[in-house]
Amino acid sequence: MITLDKKDFLEWMRSIEAKWQKKWKEAGVFEPKVEESKVKYFLTVPYPYTNGPLHIGHGRTYTIGDIIARFKRLTGYNVLFPMAFHITGTPIIAISERIANKDAKTLDMYRSYISYYIEDREKVEEILESFKDPLKLATFFAEKVQSDFEALGYSIDWRRKFHTGEPIYNAFVTWQYNRLRQLGVVAKGEHMVTYCLLHKQPEGEDDIQDADVNPVEILEYTAIKFKLEGSESSLLASTLRPETLLGATNIWVNPEAEYVIVEFNGERLIISKKAWVKLAHQHVESDIRILGELKGSELIGKTVESPLGQKLLVLPAAFVDPDNATGIVYSEPSDAPYDYVALIELKANPHLLEAYGMDARIVENINPIKIIEVPGIADHHAKAVVEKYGITSQLDDRLEEATREVYREQFYNGKLIVDHPDFKGLSVPEAREKMKKKLISDGKAMVFYELNRRAFCRGGGEIIVAKIRDQWFIDYSVPWWKDRTRNLINERLEIIPPKYKKAFQDVLEWVEKRPCARKRGLGTKLPWEPDWIIESLSDSTIYMAFYTIAHKIREYRIPPEKLIPAFFDYVFLGEGCAEEISKETGIPVELIEEMRKEFNYWYPVDHRHTGIPHISNHLTFYLFHHTAIFPEDKWPRIISLNETVIREGAKMSKSKGNVIPLRDIARNYSADLFRFYIASAASLDSVLDWKQKEIELVLDGLYRFTNIMLQARSIGGEIPSDFYGRWFASKFRRIISDSRKSMELLEVRDYVQKAFYHVMNLIEQYRDLVGENYLKAVKYISKDWLIMLNPVIPHLTEELNELLGGSGFLSTSEWPTGSRYWEDEESEILVDSLFALVEDVKKILEVLKKPATKAVIIVAPEWKREALKLYREGKGIKSIIEELKSKYNLRGRELEIVETVQTFSKNPNEDVFKTSSKREYEVLEYSVNFLERKTGLKIEVLWEDEARARGIPRSEKAQPLKPAIYVD
Repeated sequence: MITLDKKDFLEWMRSIEAKWQKKWKEAGVFEPKVEESKVKYFLTVPYPYTNGPLHIGHGRTYTIGDIIARFKRLTGYNVLFPMAFHITGTPIIAISERIANKDAKTLDMYRSYISYYIEDREKVEEILESFKDPLKLATFFAEKVQSDFEALGYSIDWRRKFHTGEPIYNAFVTWQYNRLRQLGVVAKGEHMVTYCLLHKQPEGEDDIQDADVNPVEILEYTAIKFKLEGSESSLLASTLRPETLLGATNIWVNPEAEYVIVEFNGERLIISKKAWVKLAHQHVESDIRILGELKGSELIGKTVESPLGQKLLVLPAAFVDPDNATGIVYSEPSDAPYDYVALIELKANPHLLEAYGMDARIVENINPIKIIEVPGIADHHAKAVVEKYGITSQLDDRLEEATREVYREQFYNGKLIVDHPDFKGLSVPEAREKMKKKLISDGKAMVFYELNRRAFCRGGGEIIVAKIRDQWFIDYSVPWWKDRTRNLINERLEIIPPKYKKAFQDVLEWVEKRPCARKRGLGTKLPWEPDWIIESLSDSTIYMAFYTIAHKIREYRIPPEKLIPAFFDYVFLGEGCAEEISKETGIPVELIEEMRKEFNYWYPVDHRHTGIPHISNHLTFYLFHHTAIFPEDKWPRIISLNETVIREGAKMSKSKGNVIPLRDIARNYSADLFRFYIASAASLDSVLDWKQKEIELVLDGLYRFTNIMLQARSIGGEIPSDFYGRWFASKFRRIISDSRKSMELLEVRDYVQKAFYHVMNLIEQYRDLVGENYLKAVKYISKDWLIMLNPVIPHLTEELNELLGGSGFLSTSEWPTGSRYWEDEESEILVDSLFALVEDVKKILEVLKKPATKAVIIVAPEWKREALKLYREGKGIKSIIEELKSKYNLRGRELEIVETVQTFSKNPNEDVFKTSSKREYEVLEYSVNFLERKTGLKIEVLWEDEARARGIPRSEKAQPLKPAIYVD
């Protein structure tokens, strides 16, 4: 094994992974049962949507979840870590339809997806043909995702798996929605929603492309009417910042865009053709019709009047997007970077106006008007930020970030400095709200809803904001419900990393009504109106409760029709009578009670781990639905989150061809290599950048680790009780404790650094100290070290444990206590200082730049440590001098006492007080051979007084833990 090169090592890693996965499965080691004597830990990660293979971005979240589950088992918890599959909603149906319609792009994509798992081309085509049935598509990928998860060594209890299209799950969701309706939080009404123009129905985040990593939000624009001179029409210009109307200088339109004149509630408005579709869907009760069409170029050079009486010129701007809000914007270049750059560009290119028959000099008098004051910004804010970024074009992508920077700073710190009596001195948020209300109440503006980005459903339909009437909603604005969920978030729920709590609080406050059903898709029928299907995010909020009994429903083959609401009322809430439910359903009383016991033991969810993008939707609904349906003792306890994954500095996308499917991990890398890299490359709140060079370094580390362990295979384990042995044992004991603390805080990267790299470094240092005898210590710590690393590299640690003579499964063992190892902090400090001393000697040799043969190491006397102890106790320098002079006969050496204290005060080191001068001298004497070997010099260790007596220069500079060094 030791002679294998890295390529062979990787193949060997893959072979042992399959071996241990089979052993775990056969032994059922991850299939926990109720054990009242053990503390349970119920951990969940969101079930995946099975419309295709998962990639390494998903793999980060699931791998972190598994590392947590494995760690908790080792620390004594009875861990339940289940998994299911999400298939409901419209995406899978949309894909099946495109396959049935022989859409070439979809066929090619799914042919390649199937080929990840199936090599036979005829079989691939047969499976692809079967995907015309959406359920077959969903279940195919559910099976393959399960095999991918198993190949990565996830410690999942697969007995409890289900998919959300199964009748038994439908029965559970039916119960959930009957409860919600009884609570009065589900109702029919109208509301603005994300709406698919293709499928003509609301679409939730699960149904929108990339919404899991790039959320889609509804924004409320203020659309302001600017009266076109000489016309009955008004240009409708939209803004998120209506207070900036006070500094408007002109109107921007895109000369190449198509615009329309529409009649809307008796008014004539000019908007982009794309905006007309949105307006019509947002005002379904209004009479809206197109009166005419025109190009943006036809508006250039015309004059409009603002609601504040400003006369403004219509000018061309390429940055204006006809598909964003109304497709017309007004310009306020003092505070809007896009407006500022467009104006500067227009002034610098007069020919652009000449093309429209305009006098180019007309823009010379259009200049920014400063209306907002921000501390530290003397100039126009937009100008300052644009110049900071070095932006010169209105098409520069960096304008987005520049705009965010200006808006963010002004929102928190901006004050209006206009003469207008209604707005002077107001903060930006106050002025914004006041201007919006004034314009709308005066009939000079209206609300226009738009998305924060362009979006498409997974079936390719364009998503807009639309008002839906007679739509079933969940109303998250109900006061008692908000209060209960606010209490959970603020008082009970632990969020890791803690910085994300504010995001939960913010979402809680703005979330209101949300469509919970649609007329199309896979899923559970709305119980009281079965032509509606419950929406895919709405049916996946409390499914964790179903994990607690799903295996029993399967084991006893309970048909879905027996899973009546009263059954769930009793099992999950303790309402009703088991005997009566048994009579009604035929389910034995003992089985009903057994499932009630399962639920009560495992619930609540102790820990849910997922990705950051889920805060604004799934996680918020998860909390709301638990506070509505379950008593407080069943509410969630911990939510942890990790950031996303990019590759070689770029966002992963199919179009870039840089997506790595999970299937490729076990095939091209290895499970443990992937797991180790995912755990060690970034902290949870950092984006993980997948870099091939770094993976090679990780592989090299695992290779060296494996060889070290195997070299110790046939050696007896022993740690001698000398200085070095005590240092090694005490350091390892500390790492056991520190790495556990890191994992308990979910500082996963820090845990890997300590449990792997710090131990590897410790072994290298010990080898430096004692030579090849170091392997005896490696063998002595091997079992404990392997257990510590088992959560992150379970297959490799199981195999090495077996090769080193261990038995059973490390995965079910206990985290080491460290009681086998000496606890000797003084040895730790003193031996650590040896390595620092070697570096100090080497630096001196570099400075000397001439040959040297000998070095004297001069150890500070005990009185210097005592001086520092007195100083730490708060005694004054005079008192310290008097006490030491009489005790140690230091008359005439007062200045040395002062220098000792001053040196320490400039760079205090608490380790000084954990060591003695006598022990420091002994360790240095013991280590002469080591020091000579590392420095190439003859080493002599002397007490300071000995060195002074021999006239060695600067001997008095010796300090505790910082010996003086004299190189001859």
